[in-house]
Amino acid sequence: MRDKLIKFRKDKKLSINEMAEKIGVSSSFYEKIEYGDRNPSFNFITLFKRAFPGTEVDNIFFNQ
Repeated sequence: MRDKLIKFRKDKKLSINEMAEKIGVSSSFYEKIEYGDRNPSFNFITLFKRAFPGTEVDNIFFNQ
């Protein structure tokens, strides 16, 4: 998940702070998820989907 989330953010040309702001979470919380220190909650994934409609979150957050 870590690499996919980092790639997604970089493809969007967003900093960690910009990504967190777009999703609606603190930058420290987002950074913990991106670097694997915390697992994304249902609420986080819901906020992510709202911020980036049409994104296949399964490909980012779940192993396939």
